[in-house]
Amino acid sequence: MSYCAFVQSLPPDNVHRRYHDHAYGFPIRDDDGLFERLILEINQAGLSWETILRKAERFHQAYDGFRVDVVAGYGEAERQRLLLDAGIIRNRLKIDAAIENARRIQALRATHGSFGAWLDQHHPLQLPAWVAVFKRTFRFVGTEICKEFLMSSGYLPGAHDPDCPIHAQIVALDPPWWRSRSFFAVQA
Repeated sequence: MSYCAFVQSLPPDNVHRRYHDHAYGFPIRDDDGLFERLILEINQAGLSWETILRKAERFHQAYDGFRVDVVAGYGEAERQRLLLDAGIIRNRLKIDAAIENARRIQALRATHGSFGAWLDQHHPLQLPAWVAVFKRTFRFVGTEICKEFLMSSGYLPGAHDPDCPIHAQIVALDPPWWRSRSFFAVQA
């Protein structure tokens, strides 16, 4: 069953339904928004997406609004604060990855202008190539994290079924995968 089919039976205020209808697959352009999505996907590893959705607001608060420059400046005091915060996932590897990945996004800004521009430079790629690029660039990323990050932020197709009403809303926003649909059709 697709995610679109799954959420159709859920009430509008359900966390999955809200995410599906208002966030999943919608193109993200700003670095802080992209960073937030990456960190939420990293934290989902080994857990249910519902757990992450229910903790999303607390993550946002704990990581200072996912402002890349703030998180990149975290030191041991902030690391310890996060490890003690029961409202988020208290996994040292994931917390360390968030801090280090913020620093790596800062480095991408120095060479590409923004995280989004770096993604644009590599787009379009098939998933295995994206995974290789992400593994060279970021910490705590693998195939599933890359796939969900790229689909959820508009770089890979597949977030919504073609007959899902949200699909049409996303297409109207001209996400990167839509502009490259002939590439993805040839690769399928």
